[in-house]
Amino acid sequence: MRRTERLFQIIQMLRSTRSPITGKELADELEISLSTLYRDMAELIAQRLPITGEAGVGYVLDGGYDMPPLMLTADELEAAALGAAWVEAEADPSLARAARDLVAKLSEAIPKELRPIVLDASSKAIKTRVKVSEQFDSALLRHAIRERYRLQLIYKDRSGGMTDRIVWPLLIAFLDRTRYLVGWCETKQDYRHFKTERIKELKVLGEKYQGRRAALLKGWEDATAKRPQT
Repeated sequence: MRRTERLFQIIQMLRSTRSPITGKELADELEISLSTLYRDMAELIAQRLPITGEAGVGYVLDGGYDMPPLMLTADELEAAALGAAWVEAEADPSLARAARDLVAKLSEAIPKELRPIVLDASSKAIKTRVKVSEQFDSALLRHAIRERYRLQLIYKDRSGGMTDRIVWPLLIAFLDRTRYLVGWCETKQDYRHFKTERIKELKVLGEKYQGRRAALLKGWEDATAKRPQT
């Protein structure tokens, strides 16, 4: 979870109750360390959010606080619209629909005089290839990533053989116009990159994997950095 998303989530958690929430409760829910949580709270307070905190009691958000209206610059709008257009062109069908919905919601949420920026920017993305054909529900995969569910994959390797893998899904990566599932493979006891077009079957298992996703992602980044560049 990116920091901006995490800060927004903290606000939402504080808004959802009038009772104090301890730093530990917030950190556990967000799967971050207490030190990270304290830095996030300091940032929110520095942005003049009406948050009060008392040691041993917890944090409280002023009941009169409401989220500010959507205010974006022309450059920010164009960046958002171009990103959505790229996702619509390159991502799986369900995420492409979400990108179209995002552009529609942006158009409704911003002043009329800024709407041409969204429409013009979204028209600049050009489809340059046939979309990857995937044999599973990509929405299920993204749900498993967010909720830390283990996956069972039937995967076609480079030689054409079929392998049965148990994977901890971490993220979907885009490289050279190919989509990859990045995860920890229980079968190989290592990080692996799976081309999504080679996944023949995908099953979300009922159990969540152990450990924090953020720590596993850091491990993947470190392991990737140590591999020789080709």
